[in-house]
Amino acid sequence: MEEAAIPFKNLHSREYQGHKKKVHSVAWNCSGTKLASGSVDQTARVWHIEPHGHGKVKDIELKGHTDSVDQLCWDPKHADLIATASGDKTVRLWDARSGKCSQQAELSGENINITYKPDGTHVAVGNRDDELTILDVRKFKPIHKRKFNYEVNEIAWNMSGEMFFLTTGNGTVEVLAYPSLRPMDTLMAHTAGCYCIAIDPIGRYFAVGSADSLVSLWDISEMLCVRTFTKLEWPVRTISFNHTGDYIASASEDLFIDISNVQTGRTVHQIPCRAAMNSVEWNPKYNLLAYAGDDKNKYQADEGVFRIFGFESA
Repeated sequence: MEEAAIPFKNLHSREYQGHKKKVHSVAWNCSGTKLASGSVDQTARVWHIEPHGHGKVKDIELKGHTDSVDQLCWDPKHADLIATASGDKTVRLWDARSGKCSQQAELSGENINITYKPDGTHVAVGNRDDELTILDVRKFKPIHKRKFNYEVNEIAWNMSGEMFFLTTGNGTVEVLAYPSLRPMDTLMAHTAGCYCIAIDPIGRYFAVGSADSLVSLWDISEMLCVRTFTKLEWPVRTISFNHTGDYIASASEDLFIDISNVQTGRTVHQIPCRAAMNSVEWNPKYNLLAYAGDDKNKYQADEGVFRIFGFESA
């Protein structure tokens, strides 16, 4: 794929406002038609996004959590089911059409990470006490619980669901077999804590973002680092591959989001931003990148916005 394939220079961002406090997490549904945002204001919102349209955006509020909604993720097989993880110790499943909570699980700690198994059967949740809980989606009951004696940051399954990854504060990526959670490998990935992980949708690579300001790209079959992306100067908080696996977006406290070509490692575009970023995520069908950060207004209050980059100028 040629780097000129996406005319980044002609694309711009749109802003979406609805939250009262800053947005911690943005995620697209599997059909690429809806975006969910989770906020410190204790709510999540679901936005219907027209990839090429300019109409007024309808959004629906998901209310019920009593603390910050720190991360959310969509059912990979169902375009209207979404899971949220909150500091209130609960994990909730919602129907995005009605805005109603359909399932709720009370866990033991403040939840900060959540991810679906690619076949949609299980949800993994990580909390501030470095405890991992795996829930069966049908019964919405824990089927595995494991506490780790190191800092666990972000969690992910590979595409087949047979491997489970943890990024740690020790600069390693722990690779576990699934469902046994037996340790398979420890990758010495970075010289400082590993914060975030993203799986390439084509299934060739995974990427890891670290406090050392680097993003490393790993061949998933060999478990070898093939290259690093070096544009950011602050700890990498969030990374995402686009739907073709050709581009990777990464963000930090630097005042831009870096978009690099996965094969060459070269930066192809930078999106300027006004604050540290908390979440970037590419749409699974279109080259639209949602991003949210610590934006403040002129009175130094949280703006509660997120933006989507990738719209052509009208």
